[in-house]
Amino acid sequence: MLTIHTSIVIPAFNEAASIGPLVTALRGASTWHEILVIDDASTDATAVEAAAAGARVIRHPYNKGNGAAVKTGIRHATGAFILIMDGDGQHRPSDAARLVSHLDAYDLVIGARARHSHANLARRVGNDALNRVAGYLAERPIPDLTSGFRAAKKECLLEFLHLLPNGFSTPTTTTLAFMKAGYSVRFEPVEAAERRGSSKINLGPDGVRFVLILLKVMTIFSPLRIFLPISAAAFLLGAGYAVWTIVTQSHVTNSSVLLILVSLVIFLVGLVSEQISSLRFEGRRS
Repeated sequence: MLTIHTSIVIPAFNEAASIGPLVTALRGASTWHEILVIDDASTDATAVEAAAAGARVIRHPYNKGNGAAVKTGIRHATGAFILIMDGDGQHRPSDAARLVSHLDAYDLVIGARARHSHANLARRVGNDALNRVAGYLAERPIPDLTSGFRAAKKECLLEFLHLLPNGFSTPTTTTLAFMKAGYSVRFEPVEAAERRGSSKINLGPDGVRFVLILLKVMTIFSPLRIFLPISAAAFLLGAGYAVWTIVTQSHVTNSSVLLILVSLVIFLVGLVSEQISSLRFEGRRS
């Protein structure tokens, strides 16, 4: 049973109302190596409730962010496998063992939330848009990019620890990093309950950050997926404008030449970036 080798990492900030019942339910759901609650400098009784329920609590001296709490948990975990879940009560403890059970065949298992659950209409639309963009960049359908409910082999997580941001984009980064590094990733359907308390994510600013994280991760692992379409668009625009001016004015304008040259420069930059990206993995474990 893989759960006895699994460390559960729960980042928590002001989750006193839900953290105790969550830890208790997890302990009743299976036998775990350990349950770590990373208290990100909560101003309520999160740490007290977690410890009373039987978790090992690690407290940040000041608020660092959800991603920083996850990284702290990964560094302190002693199990061979790590299960990461939110402390707000959205994730069902009964699903935890099911995610971990797939780690014998997969390197990362993500709890893909049903579309109708966990979010209002605006957030579902935003998540769907992110999923589509990420799917294009990763060249594979991604049903739930931002789910914080995931299980992975610790050695694989440690490989990408330096890439993880301190904010709310850790799920995005790990999903794309595992995929582009060639690791086996599974999306396991789960139902998400209504969270307790208010969400810490602001749809506007955090949505922009998620898109920037997507671009950042993909320029690290697969730059041509970004540079090539931009280069092609600039080339087609320049070439099309050149044909139009030749037909209507019998000459090629400087704007057309500039657009074509820009497209070539963008393509060459993408090509060099792709080679640099490949070099990152020459020393990786087989």
